[in-house]
Amino acid sequence: MIERLIDTQKAEALFENWQETLIWSCLQNIMGEVYADDKEQPESAMALIGDFCFFAGKTNEELVKYKPEACSRDFLIMVPQNDDWAELIEKTYVDRANKVTRYAIKKDTCFQKEKLQAAVAALSKVYSLQMMDEALFYWCKEHGWSRDFVSQYETYDRYRELGMGVLALKDGIPVAGASSYTCYRDGIEIEIDTKEEYRRQGLAYACGAKLILECLERGLYPSWDAQNLWSVALAEKLGYTYDHDYTAYEISGW
Repeated sequence: MIERLIDTQKAEALFENWQETLIWSCLQNIMGEVYADDKEQPESAMALIGDFCFFAGKTNEELVKYKPEACSRDFLIMVPQNDDWAELIEKTYVDRANKVTRYAIKKDTCFQKEKLQAAVAALSKVYSLQMMDEALFYWCKEHGWSRDFVSQYETYDRYRELGMGVLALKDGIPVAGASSYTCYRDGIEIEIDTKEEYRRQGLAYACGAKLILECLERGLYPSWDAQNLWSVALAEKLGYTYDHDYTAYEISGW
């Protein structure tokens, strides 16, 4: 029987040495949930947060098939701890499991503030940068391209408590941004995007630089995980260092 863990520390050893802030968010009871095969002595566990689910410990088919009743999403990115979990995911979801490669970025970056400040200053005067406020928060929720900037926060009060973000505006309308997809005790996980028709103008670079600077001012670490090689290149331009690639599965019809 799969149960949600209230004492998430009981599953901490199963995720040991997994350098993923989304998992830390769950284990720290800040965002997301941890589910396991046993409340007291779990051998298998999954950390579920946003569009992501991480499997650790002993492989468990019931856990891979489990979907919390309150969860209405039909798409999920499953990340296996090892090849055994990957094989089980493939066997369970067959053609609904799209195998993809994602790219982990190191979490010990020493940023060059002057370079980031120059990136912000170089932004065309056609655009302005503004920190996320309540009006922009609800604007982002209503538009598909920007929704993930705020999708993990039910209210602006919750976002203001845990997260932060910056948007590039043109004529007062957001066209790009960088925001905290999730938060953990010592930092945030960055979500960054640009509306399609405004790409390749340096907007993501400027927004990312501004958000990193804000994090540094507040003593927070701006973690970055890359979906594709374009994201890796942008991260490296901002000062990050590539670490390794890993396998994930995009599950449709979850």
